[in-house]
Order: sequence, then C-alpha cells, then structure tokens
Amino acid sequence: MKWGDSMKPWFNIDCITEQVDRLKSDMREVWEQHVYWTRLTVNSIAFNLPDLDANTARLLRNATDMGNLLKPFYGNQIAAKFASLIRAHLVIAAELVQAAKAGNQRAAADAERRWYANGEEIAEFLSRINPFISRREFQEMFFEHLALTKKEAVLILQQNFKASIEVFDKIEAEALEMSDTITFAIVKQFPRKFRR
Repeated sequence: MKWGDSMKPWFNIDCITEQVDRLKSDMREVWEQHVYWTRLTVNSIAFNLPDLDANTARLLRNATDMGNLLKPFYGNQIAAKFASLIRAHLVIAAELVQAAKAGNQRAAADAERRWYANGEEIAEFLSRINPFISRREFQEMFFEHLALTKKEAVLILQQNFKASIEVFDKIEAEALEMSDTITFAIVKQFPRKFRR
C-alpha cells in the first residue's frame, strides 16, 4: 500500500457507521502517539534530556493503549499479547538508539536484528488473528516503519534536524496507513459489531 492510499479501502465498506468512525479515530490516535512519543524519546536519549524517564514511560503506555483497542474484538489475552509485542518493539528501539549514540556497533546490530524479528512477529500475529490482514503486506509496511525510524534517529543524532523532520513526515503518513489497515480488517472481520 502506498502513502496516501489509506482511504481507498473505506470505499468498499457499505456504510461508515459511528462505531466504524470511532474505531478509526481511536486507532489513528494511538498510532500517531506511537510515532510522536518515539521521536520525543529519541531526542531525550540523543541529548541526555531530563525528561527521558517521563517520555519513556509515556511511550511504553502506548503499547497498552494499542492492546486495549483490540480487547472488544479479541479479548484480554490477545490484547495483552499485542501490547507485549509493541512494548518489545519500543524497548528495542530505545536500545538501538542508545547503542548508536555510544558508538557500539555490535550492540546496535544486535538490537536491529531483534527489532526486525519482532516486526516479523507482529505481522505474523496480526495476520493470525485477522484473515483480512496480509502478513506479507503488513510486514512490508512495518519494516518500512523500522527503516524510516532508524533513519530519523540517525539524523537526530547527527543533529540534522530539518532532514529528520522530513523523514518524520513519512513516518507519520505510514503509521496512519498501518492504523487504517488494522481498522479496516477489524471492520471486515466483525461486521455485526458495526451495524447501525
């Protein structure tokens, strides 16, 4: 899926109900927060800012928030598993930035390897719980998210802030693509929950 195409799947839904619109808005909000708090945490790590602990705590809360959106459809166990996978994604990202900042190439390479393995697991998990999510397509999107986030972090560490913002704009657009992909798949899987 290309950036800017996120509205196309919605034309296939007969009727956008208030429940569909609410889920779409809530899902977009947590994915927006995901990338915003990631950027703030990267900045805090890069420049030894005193808000690092507070930003990290808020970033990690995002994993719980994402899991909570799945609860009404999949139950507590699946929601908790998804939250755990997203939390691992966030923790590994912080490890990668810290290793890159320290110039520890071995630790950075190890974190990046685990980061991509976690991305594979996230795509596999979502495709397993929802037949309308393609493992391959979601993994492609998620890997692009990882590549862009790494690029953004490197640019921040290099203090190339203008370029990092340009990359962040792409990260934000793609996060909304992933958000809409999940929402659309849930609506397709549970149509009775979204009837008027």
